[in-house]
Amino acid sequence: MAGREDDGRQRTSGAGEHAGWARELLEHLRPAGRDLNRVVAWLADTAHATVSLQDGTGRLLAGTPVPLDEALVADVTSGRIASAALEDRGRHLRLVRVERSRPAPAAVLAVARARPFDRRVFDIVTHAAQVLELLLAGHESTAAGHRLRRATSDLRLAILQLLMVEDTVSARRVAAGLWPGLLDTDTACVYVVESSPAERDRLAEECLSATGERALVVRCPAVDGHVIVLAPRDRAGQELCSLVGRRPGVYVGGSARQVLARTAAAYGQAVSALAVARFRPEKAALYAERTRPERLMDPARLHDWTAAVLSPLDRLSHHTRAELLATTRLGLEFTAVNTAKILGVSRNTVRARMDRVESLLRTDFADLTVRAAVHLALNAQVGLVEPPPGAGARGTGAARLADLLSGPALRTWAVGLLGRLDQDGRDLRRSLRTWIAVGGNAERAAQKLGMHAQTVREHVRSCEPVLERQLLAAGSDLYEVVLAHLAAGDLLPPVLRGTKPGHPDSPVHE
Repeated sequence: MAGREDDGRQRTSGAGEHAGWARELLEHLRPAGRDLNRVVAWLADTAHATVSLQDGTGRLLAGTPVPLDEALVADVTSGRIASAALEDRGRHLRLVRVERSRPAPAAVLAVARARPFDRRVFDIVTHAAQVLELLLAGHESTAAGHRLRRATSDLRLAILQLLMVEDTVSARRVAAGLWPGLLDTDTACVYVVESSPAERDRLAEECLSATGERALVVRCPAVDGHVIVLAPRDRAGQELCSLVGRRPGVYVGGSARQVLARTAAAYGQAVSALAVARFRPEKAALYAERTRPERLMDPARLHDWTAAVLSPLDRLSHHTRAELLATTRLGLEFTAVNTAKILGVSRNTVRARMDRVESLLRTDFADLTVRAAVHLALNAQVGLVEPPPGAGARGTGAARLADLLSGPALRTWAVGLLGRLDQDGRDLRRSLRTWIAVGGNAERAAQKLGMHAQTVREHVRSCEPVLERQLLAAGSDLYEVVLAHLAAGDLLPPVLRGTKPGHPDSPVHE
């Protein structure tokens, strides 16, 4: 009787001990504990052993390296044998095959200890191998999911970059495989949604959800906190505005509806609208909400002047011309580095393309009035797809920038806009005018004004909320303010096609 009682106690103790280590092992399958290294470390501690998990090539996946016979490892990982136990030079080894999701080769769990394996340790090793197998499958599935999401994200960016250079045929071809019908449209709006960089990934997913995945949602390659949304449907704007309204510190700017080939221009409009959105309680703005100087110009004169300014590019092939215009349009809005990121090319390529346009137009992009004039021409080219009534009646050579700037409606707009600055006793208007005249260089403006360069920057920055436009960051907002100075007579109109003669691409005749 005594002997049977002892046996019963041993069985009860063994069952309780088994329940203890099994419970610990199962804890590693909980979402917060799924880590290969933690399981291997637990096994090493529980079995009083050295443990390694490696693939068939000997690459360590977790644990501590254990010297193993390569032929034996090959037998286990190839499936010739499922496991092996042996004694080698005073150590006891147990090798167990651990399956992995295809096409990854199987791994081998190796446990080495000084004492022989008893039944308890044998069970622990067997069950630990099963847990490792589950974790590997989960990790590889998660990794595959990450790779798929990254590939999808890269594909969306590639489509956007094709649209940025007006290659709509290729963009539609690429999009058709994963998002059939997405670009089966002639026009679309572009929105730029802004958040903190840390929130950007979550915001991108929310934009996808808000638009029902019926829009092209791209993490901006140039600005860490921006998400670009190209939306064929009209409702997308309302959906994004609703999303922004629920999220603190998130803003959205939207473009006017544009043909797909004008995606680069639409993107610039959205960025410009985003600057306005930051000053608004609803945190949203559309490009069409604000009066634009080109809307106040005579359409026929604007068309003729634009044709004259950009005519040196007409002799280029369609693809080259579109590429140069798209790059210049973005290059006038952003830095060369950010433009390169948006287009997926090097910054040297961006600079080379803009240098070529600068030479073709025989002008100097260092002059802010020149940049504003060329920016106006590029925007007008986008907005005036069809020649308006009366275009070409005077001949393209007769169109002058001074004529465009002399209209009463434009002058009224310019005087009203710049007049907002007159209320400040620091003479912000004089500081801003001088800063523009010297190409946006604070040091040179400070020399002319007799003040510190930082004071100049503070004056220009103080103009931004008054004018509701970003000025220190070159772009549409700054060029509008430059045009306002030209229309109001505060600055002289630039000389276009009057510099850099002799370049091989330069026109022969004025």
